[in-house]
Amino acid sequence: MQLTHTALSLTLLSAISMQVMAQEQVVKIGHVGPLSGQIAHLGKDNENGARMAIDVLNTKGVTIGGNKIKFVLQGEDDGANPQQATAAAQKLADAKVSGVIGHLNSGTTIPASKIYNDAGIPQISPSATNPKYTMQGYKGAFRVVANDGQLGGALGRFTASDIKAKRIAIIDDRTAYGQGVADEFAKAAKAAGLTIVGRQYTTDKATDFNAILTAIKGKSPDLIFFGGMDAVGGPMLRQMKQLGISAKFMGGDGICTEQLPSLAGAGMSDEQVVCAEAGGVEESQKKIVEKFRSDYKKKFGIEVKLYAPYVYDAVMVMVAAMQKANSVEPAKYLPELAKISYDGVTGKIEFDARGDMKNGLLTLYTYKGGKRSQITVTK
Repeated sequence: MQLTHTALSLTLLSAISMQVMAQEQVVKIGHVGPLSGQIAHLGKDNENGARMAIDVLNTKGVTIGGNKIKFVLQGEDDGANPQQATAAAQKLADAKVSGVIGHLNSGTTIPASKIYNDAGIPQISPSATNPKYTMQGYKGAFRVVANDGQLGGALGRFTASDIKAKRIAIIDDRTAYGQGVADEFAKAAKAAGLTIVGRQYTTDKATDFNAILTAIKGKSPDLIFFGGMDAVGGPMLRQMKQLGISAKFMGGDGICTEQLPSLAGAGMSDEQVVCAEAGGVEESQKKIVEKFRSDYKKKFGIEVKLYAPYVYDAVMVMVAAMQKANSVEPAKYLPELAKISYDGVTGKIEFDARGDMKNGLLTLYTYKGGKRSQITVTK
């Protein structure tokens, strides 16, 4: 039976369509962060950064190993809880994702990293800063921000040289992140000749700080360093004001958010807070970051909270390594990831032998008129 011209055309189109479909390969990339709980706003910010990168890659079109790749983000919620984090990590390992971006917190990143390592899945954290994460010796563990050693050191030096505070009180929330950054700051402060007049502890879910702040007030500190997140730091600032404590308030990137002024309310005075973000943008990168922020707002209808640019870069770095290896198989692209040199939104990304950022930058901020204001970019 002879096919008509129309039928033949349809048959050919169908064959071509089937061939194209056969050549499309779905590649799953996992993302984990706290999408519930007190810092869900930061977790959602991270996930948005990942989704933005995935959408850009799929729009541009990426071919690896002769296949057109369709990237799919498998997002999981760890609630900033270590047990929930390991469950999420196992879920991603079982789903055979090609790589993982996350987790947000050090306290979730560190326990989850063992599961990814055992499964042979590369992991890039966009925000976990505790040095222990990359000190475990896992070949697939990387981060795209400076660690607490760098961050605490920079804040300690700045306290001595610029703020000229002499008497320091320290509070941490007992999480891997909070305790880690507080310990590193304490080391740097002591090395700079500052006096630690007291150290107090809280939790990452506490709301009442009157007892520890009253104990600190009696020590007359010039500066209080808090190792923890903005959801606790903001209310702590309010209670400091109620108790008549006018000391400077300092912390790491956990408090260094656009959200802090609203969480602190009237508790924050201009230039009272100094914080450091574990990442930084040099002058040459500012226009690139501003474009990212503008594109992000256009896409999601909200401002970038904190880590989204680093999450975006983490996804792009991982895919760049896949392209260099011409493979989405973790074992094949991991060596390329380890030696990558990538110009991202946040600057050049290169890893040392441990998986830490080479020459990781830090940005110091204060707050004026309820808005975050950059002080300087440093190392």
